[in-house]
Amino acid sequence: MPLDSNVAVQCIDLYREFEDGRRIIKVLRGTDLAVNRGEFVAIVGASGSGKTTLLNLIGGLDRPTAGEIIVNGVEITKLNDEDMSEMRRHNIGVLFQDQHLLPIFSAIENVQVPMLLDEVRAKERYGRAIKLLEAVGVDHRAHHMPHELSGGMRSRVALARALANNPTVLLCDEPTGDLDHKTGGEIIKLMRDLAKGENRAVITVTHDPETARMADRILLLRDGQLVDELIGEFFRASGVDVESRPSDTVRDQKDTAVEG
Repeated sequence: MPLDSNVAVQCIDLYREFEDGRRIIKVLRGTDLAVNRGEFVAIVGASGSGKTTLLNLIGGLDRPTAGEIIVNGVEITKLNDEDMSEMRRHNIGVLFQDQHLLPIFSAIENVQVPMLLDEVRAKERYGRAIKLLEAVGVDHRAHHMPHELSGGMRSRVALARALANNPTVLLCDEPTGDLDHKTGGEIIKLMRDLAKGENRAVITVTHDPETARMADRILLLRDGQLVDELIGEFFRASGVDVESRPSDTVRDQKDTAVEG
């Protein structure tokens, strides 16, 4: 069946199992997911539910036990390690909670690192990096070292680096976990703007209901599958009003969610 060209990420009947001595731990059990370009999706769930595992699979950092993962029309589960590395470099940006900035490089040098792998010329690298830092609001700190930046600024630099090679898909693992409420909200707004304004698919996994409520679609990972029926329960337990979500989010999730 041909894939809709607007679908940036599709997971089909995805399984991931791990061996723990004599036990088999089944983390994902037939998980299905489809995310369109221009869509911001939040995946929530308890610690250990498999959220980061799912993100690693989509990003090609891990291999599923069974199932298919399609990114930009390419079934990445069939790629060898070299092709997967190239696919990831050109199509997928990743934003981690702890940023992983290189401490010996300035902000602008960190943003240029992915371009070095593509042998982009120095002048073009520098110009592109400055524009990205400007887009995330920290161009005035371009030549500062990571230890000279606040947590929010480091997150912005890491976001700029994740966008260095203009990926269609942006994966975010607890992007606001170490940030205060105000700064975290600013980072999430940037992510929403990237999805809407630049037609990217943005997928974030989070424990934070305030982060999740900003998404177009919220999916709960429970018992190895993605579901949306229990989202109200999740928000009630967290004391957050899901109806206060931004006006351009998708309110009727049952029209858009792909159930596992």
